[in-house]
Amino acid sequence: MRPWVIVAGDFVRTGGMDAANHALASWLARRGTETHLVAHRVADDLAALPGVHVHAVPRPLGSHTLGFPLLDRWGRGVARMLAGRDPVVVANGGNCRAGNVAWLHYVHAAYAPEVRGQPVRRMMAIAARRKALRDERAVARRARVVISNSGVTNRHATDLLGADPKSAHFVYYGADAERFRPPSAAERVEARRALGWNDARPAVCFVGALGDRRKGFDTLFAAWARLCAEPAWDARLVVAGAGGELEAWRRRAAEAGLGDRIAFLGFRSDVRQVLWASDALAAPTRYEAYGLAVQEAVCCGLPALVSERAGVAERIRGPLRNLLIPDPDDAVDLAERLRTWRGSMEAHRTAALALSDALRARTWDDMAAEMRAIILREEGA
Repeated sequence: MRPWVIVAGDFVRTGGMDAANHALASWLARRGTETHLVAHRVADDLAALPGVHVHAVPRPLGSHTLGFPLLDRWGRGVARMLAGRDPVVVANGGNCRAGNVAWLHYVHAAYAPEVRGQPVRRMMAIAARRKALRDERAVARRARVVISNSGVTNRHATDLLGADPKSAHFVYYGADAERFRPPSAAERVEARRALGWNDARPAVCFVGALGDRRKGFDTLFAAWARLCAEPAWDARLVVAGAGGELEAWRRRAAEAGLGDRIAFLGFRSDVRQVLWASDALAAPTRYEAYGLAVQEAVCCGLPALVSERAGVAERIRGPLRNLLIPDPDDAVDLAERLRTWRGSMEAHRTAALALSDALRARTWDDMAAEMRAIILREEGA
């Protein structure tokens, strides 16, 4: 049996690509495949599985940018070590030029972020993106198999990166059906109590970093300010996420008189608790290759107001499609869609519960099995 080498920054259960890599590696190891992980960090439960070989890569100063070339170097080294056994080498994006499989979770060529903060930080971000553009194009064109996490990312792989359409496929993420599920009545009450909510006001949550404008929080803030000017609007907005602009947004909310209408929670390790306490999710993202946080929210039974351009929007169906956001820069339209949700909360909740059942039926193991079948078929193994 051919060994597998997966090159990724982190193999942990949190985050989008981190959770996906953890799931693929775990499934391979549990099936008896010799699995080599080239990474900065690997969860203890995964590292302990028989057949897993961890090749620990330093992350200088905790910097992803400084650690990126080391992942490539270590990954190429492990691939050379196993060359006589014809390994399957999975690169995540452009992180390893030895990859005969490219797994795309994000396409830098599809979006140029507007980075805020200190000039040095902005310059480093620009330089890092330029390198990422070169690397992901090189890996996508070289790979024998390119797997994306959505249909839109698959199109970006061929149209923007130059991947061969015959080698390009997309495989949706799976779901952690036990962890992200609709809460019981008691669990919902406890989640709201833990956040200090002692009333019945509905809550809309936003989950994402506040370091640049990709997630569209600026549009949501403008829409929320418009809604809060209406006497009938009674919902609270809950923001789970950190980043360089967090304090600036807190100041803007206070200056706009929205200090008691928007709760900034900062980074949260208990995102499920926030979802269980909430009634809807707003994600007016300007670019999202997939959107695992949106999927997790729907799995918890929340209607999602998400951009049509996000990969996960391909999986939204039925009455929930009227909440999809056509233009993430249009705060007026977003405010109207929030009013639509508020005016028929129960109907949207019922639709979200039905979609939750469908999404949770596809597990991470299903994703991993589908990926392996495609890769081995395309490689003729």
